[in-house]
Amino acid sequence: MAVDELLGPSGITCEGEGRDIIEALAEVPDLWDVNLSNWSNDSQTSRFSEEGFQEPYIRFVKSVTTKPVVGVGRYTSPDSMARVIKQGIMDFIGAARPSIADPFLPVKIEEGRIDDIRECIGCNICTSGDNTSVPMRCTQNPTVGEEWRKGWHPERIAAAETTDAVLVIGGGPAGLEAARALAQRGLDVTMAEAGREWGGRVSRESRLPGLATWARVRDWRVGQLKTYQNAQMYLQSPLSAEDILQYGIPHIAIATGSHWRGDGVGRTHCLPLDYLQAGVTVSPDALLSDGAKAVPVDGPVVVFDDDCFYMRSVLAELLAAFGRKVTFVTPEAQVSPWSNHTLEQARVQRRLIDLDVTIITAHCLSSRTADTLELACIYSGKTRSIDCAALVPVTARLPDESLWHHLTARRDEWADAGIQSVTRIGDCLAPGLIAAANYSGHQYAREFGTTPSRDAVPFLREDIAMFRSTVLAGTM
Repeated sequence: MAVDELLGPSGITCEGEGRDIIEALAEVPDLWDVNLSNWSNDSQTSRFSEEGFQEPYIRFVKSVTTKPVVGVGRYTSPDSMARVIKQGIMDFIGAARPSIADPFLPVKIEEGRIDDIRECIGCNICTSGDNTSVPMRCTQNPTVGEEWRKGWHPERIAAAETTDAVLVIGGGPAGLEAARALAQRGLDVTMAEAGREWGGRVSRESRLPGLATWARVRDWRVGQLKTYQNAQMYLQSPLSAEDILQYGIPHIAIATGSHWRGDGVGRTHCLPLDYLQAGVTVSPDALLSDGAKAVPVDGPVVVFDDDCFYMRSVLAELLAAFGRKVTFVTPEAQVSPWSNHTLEQARVQRRLIDLDVTIITAHCLSSRTADTLELACIYSGKTRSIDCAALVPVTARLPDESLWHHLTARRDEWADAGIQSVTRIGDCLAPGLIAAANYSGHQYAREFGTTPSRDAVPFLREDIAMFRSTVLAGTM
């Protein structure tokens, strides 16, 4: 039996009717499955809730019934799971998202392999697949949704048939996953990262408000790589095309990432906006690297969101928390509309309102002076002017592919250098979600050394006609 608690004092609350109902029916069901209201409350993200966030609402249930109690609350840590059971708060823990991130979670806990657990980061990219009617994806587990379609096992990868070495350039999510999976296949892997830390965009974004758990994408892969003797990792190691040719490693995976555009081009503005140069423009990358101090001037900051997911709102939150006066401008009808798919939109908009961020929807950019920004209504074209000391355009990203171009320009030297293949992966190939970069790195490693047929379908597909005939024939 399941009891959904409605929100607010007018609903069924854990202090009032919710408790009364469970006490009255305490011994009737075989099991109590308790959670919070609708899906967006039941499956909150790590950005807006702590691990075990449902405990204050459901912990009384065990005290009024002898029947088993199961609940959820985004428990991702084995320690937290053990605590809930030992304290008698629940008898079973529902762990849907943690099991998506690592289907072998219970086995690894039982065997004491805690460091091998791919811990869920609570980003809800998994829910976005359901809401957009596409195959499920997971930021931590690139094999989810491909177990049958492509035969990708979450834990096992066939040993490589070749002993060729691989050089992975770039230590972001794509590079780390590619190197980890290649090492698991038994290949000698060398990783070179130009910066001072592993993780790339994952490390930078995990320092933004509410996104600390995203660092698990980096931490798990770095931890796994350190267990492989056939994986060598080097920080502060920028490489040029000349360096790569001199090394002569047979296979090169370029995972150098991407950067945010600063010219306004995105979903709404198809051509560069030259007038942005009339005032101070701050790249999202500068904020990711240096925080709010990256804005070099005093006065109001305008963040223009044409990306429509989390980045714009998190940067606005960062600036507002630093004490800056922030205006959020978007061509959309609401703040961060794509976050509806991750069940966060209402919380995102409420957070900005609570931080006194001014929100202007349904407007695009029109022109600019040193201290003002002119906006245009996307419906009527009517313009309005707002104060703007600095503009942060969050529009689109471009791949950091200069190394790729320099290397391909010298393709005729590859054979003499012993280079057999050069491949772009992750954001360097196509900027997207962290989950997409992770998937790209895993796909490169998984398919390394194979030559797929150009005529073969990329994945298995359901044969609806065969399914229907099987059902009608009664053989199923």
